[in-house]
Amino acid sequence: MTNLHNLLHVAVKAALKAGSKTLKYYKNDLDVLLKDDHSPLTLADLESNEVINKYLNQTDLPVLSEENKIMPFVTRSKWKMLWLVDPLDGTKEFINKKSDYTINIALIENSQPVLGVVFVPAKSVLYYGMKDMGSYRVKVGKDAVVESLLKTSKKIHAGSVHTKLVIVASKSHLSDDTRQFIRKLEKNTGPCDIRSYGSSLKLCMIADGSADIYPRLGPTMEWDTAASHAVAEFAGCRIVSLPARKPVEYNKRNLLNPWFVVYNAKLDSLLSKII
Repeated sequence: MTNLHNLLHVAVKAALKAGSKTLKYYKNDLDVLLKDDHSPLTLADLESNEVINKYLNQTDLPVLSEENKIMPFVTRSKWKMLWLVDPLDGTKEFINKKSDYTINIALIENSQPVLGVVFVPAKSVLYYGMKDMGSYRVKVGKDAVVESLLKTSKKIHAGSVHTKLVIVASKSHLSDDTRQFIRKLEKNTGPCDIRSYGSSLKLCMIADGSADIYPRLGPTMEWDTAASHAVAEFAGCRIVSLPARKPVEYNKRNLLNPWFVVYNAKLDSLLSKII
């Protein structure tokens, strides 16, 4: 199964089913475990991952997920196309009953995302983007049918920048380097409207024009950004590494992302000045 439209259907269905699983825990008490790196892991992560793998495995494409066993690079390097998954992005927000956690499913081809699905279960909002098709947003009702959702989705585009630039930043991981980047930006633009959110929702906000720029000068993993990268890119945004301003690539030997910035393409000249 290599038809992108068919794969989009599978990914959307997987995201919706996984999202409904997480809501059971979101609305009730949940058990929290610790990974080896002492970051939190919930039973919701594990159930969401199980559901997503069930659907994606039907496509006969390999799945690289935060909660799966990570295959060695000698194996992964042979994968020209793969799924890249974060079954629950924004675990800290989820544990604290915040509504901005997401389910992220991306399809990677030759190191770049060609399809991305981001579901925000607590807000009942679905974003998706696909190469040569653009990016879309839709409100998800109860018992939603994938075909109907895709037909009623509204196309999104970054559009015009705000008169007072809107910066979105990490709620749980705002680094000193990111703060310094924002100060440098404000020297050129004047005071900005800085809003704090968790998860990949930040990239989707650049995509739909509700924010203008998201600088991330701190650690993230590939599965944190791949799906929303697709949504942002196919909505006309830029996603580049810092300070080199090169494309952000996926399925690397080291799955840690470089520092990066996501921004409305109309800010190209401004970013050239400050980077």
